[in-house]
Amino acid sequence: MKQFLIHYLQHVAFEGLGCIETWAKNNGHSLSSTKFFEEDTLPGLNDFDWLIIMGGPMGVYEENQYPWIKAEREFILKAIEARKTVIGICLGSQLIASALGAKVYPGKKKEIGWFSLTKTKEGKKNSLLSEIPEEFISFHWHGDSFELPDKAVNLLESEACINQSFLYGDKVLGLQFHLEVTPDALSLMTENGRHELIEDDFIQNENEILNQAHHCNASNEYLIAILSKLSD
Repeated sequence: MKQFLIHYLQHVAFEGLGCIETWAKNNGHSLSSTKFFEEDTLPGLNDFDWLIIMGGPMGVYEENQYPWIKAEREFILKAIEARKTVIGICLGSQLIASALGAKVYPGKKKEIGWFSLTKTKEGKKNSLLSEIPEEFISFHWHGDSFELPDKAVNLLESEACINQSFLYGDKVLGLQFHLEVTPDALSLMTENGRHELIEDDFIQNENEILNQAHHCNASNEYLIAILSKLSD
């Protein structure tokens, strides 16, 4: 496997790389970061090979509250135009979609907890997902959704959200859900987001979320399979 310079954008302290950090270190990849909650600066385009954009509770349309969003979105578009590998998780996927001109909007239902995902017709034939079952369970924590960018293909869907993952070209991937999550990350996310865990159709309570932490192992394996294919 080639070794890459991986830069990641982190929006809140409690949503980090999860299993991506272990995968990167095990494969000799270098890691650097921009942590917006610490007012870090963005790197130059020549300083990284991969860009990974993490999640967070804010929306891409909240520029007035989070003024760095505009610069981040512009930076993401420049990275895509420079043919970098770009991966967005949850908020990160929404930022990629927005950078590519697609609409991001509040969904009809929040989706928080462990719920099933199903491959679309495009997802079933895409080699990036070839080592992943046609239906599987992953962790979700999002209230917003996105329209597909032009020329992107939808790979996965769930009962609550039809656009769960998209591939733009061969190097830009959006994942609305959290394959990277570890048991420790679950604890941090529930601790910091308890106010959102209200009874609804697609919202599990804290105990339901934490008691299904055993799903983390399979989720991490699926993400590592995707990252390995993107590394080829």
